[in-house]
Amino acid sequence: MTVVETPPVDYRALMKKVEQVVAAIERADDVGHTLQTVIEGVFTQFRSELGIFGGRVYRRRGKRYHLEGVFGESKRPQEDLRVQASYAPIQAVLEQGVVVMTASDPGADRSLEAQLGTDVFAAVEVGRGEFLLAFDVLPGYAREDLHFSLSILRHAINQKIRQERMAGVFQEARRIQLSILPRRSPEFGPFDIHGHTESMESVGGDFFDYIPITTKILGLAIADVSGHGLPAALQVRDIYVGLRMGMARDFKIIRTVERLNGIIHQSTLTSRFVSLFYGELEADGTFIYVNAGHPPPYHVRTDGEAVPLEQGGAVLGPLAEATYDRGFVQLAAGELMVFYTDGITEARGHGESGAVEEYGSSRLLDVVRRHRTRAAQEIVQALLDDVRTFRASPTPEDDQTVVVVRRVT
Repeated sequence: MTVVETPPVDYRALMKKVEQVVAAIERADDVGHTLQTVIEGVFTQFRSELGIFGGRVYRRRGKRYHLEGVFGESKRPQEDLRVQASYAPIQAVLEQGVVVMTASDPGADRSLEAQLGTDVFAAVEVGRGEFLLAFDVLPGYAREDLHFSLSILRHAINQKIRQERMAGVFQEARRIQLSILPRRSPEFGPFDIHGHTESMESVGGDFFDYIPITTKILGLAIADVSGHGLPAALQVRDIYVGLRMGMARDFKIIRTVERLNGIIHQSTLTSRFVSLFYGELEADGTFIYVNAGHPPPYHVRTDGEAVPLEQGGAVLGPLAEATYDRGFVQLAAGELMVFYTDGITEARGHGESGAVEEYGSSRLLDVVRRHRTRAAQEIVQALLDDVRTFRASPTPEDDQTVVVVRRVT
């Protein structure tokens, strides 16, 4: 390739072209499309400013990088090309992220570069070394401009790849979480039971469960893990497993909650804590519960009086030796219990005065009282609809969960 007289760089035009390629990267659907977008964008946008006239894509397989594709005017080797990861230019790009080299630089294999037809080349590492993008460059162009532009593009590519891979992780976590949450309401004695959760992210930290203990006893749980996203979802899984293992081993209710507290306290997710309300409902309406720092559910009687279910102890996690007490409720015909997470009561919106305030327990109880003779599912839906109407933002600022247990006869 002959040396050309390089034109002066129009930096404003160069940055505009970099921005155009970055925007195209952000619109790409997957890793393959992302890399194809970069290659096409670089050849289209940067030949005149940076002298790039072709390139190659390598993918790491074990200790070698395999040539996956050749683009533009670059020479195509006659056979499948594999380059050792220990090759000095490859080591340089893995260490530095972006390099600009010539075939005569120390460490370069002139016979290999001749096979590729390269004289001046730039290389970019992406995907934590899974891919290398090598670009052939006309001699005489400014290395600094080339290095600067490719560094910006590398950052955009890696950010896109991380987003794609995290999306896959979150999708799997979402699948696990959906498999944990109840698929249908339980049929248990003279009770009408329904629950629903809405996550502020694809995976959340709210959780509820129905646990059959015997034919005459049903376990009911609601929990809220601090934070959101994947770490919270993983902690939810631990709560689910811990509760069901405790019940399967016939542990008493307090013993089960204390064991869960110890597990969460020793967890590597040390910044996490969990509020949990767990109770066991008997067919005759007897309900024994433990409240571990959770917003107190309400026992709503037929006359509308609401009694908070507060007996228990501290949230799970911070205190290794936390102890808990049991509470007791007798649920009569026509009465109900409503469990919820703080995403309901702490939802923020505009009150009657126009000032921003929290939804609060008073609004919650007003809705429950107005609909207390309806089916549990209708009460849950009425409450969620009222919160949605009240809050200022179109999407919840926190996960929101409601469970209603109503004794029909």
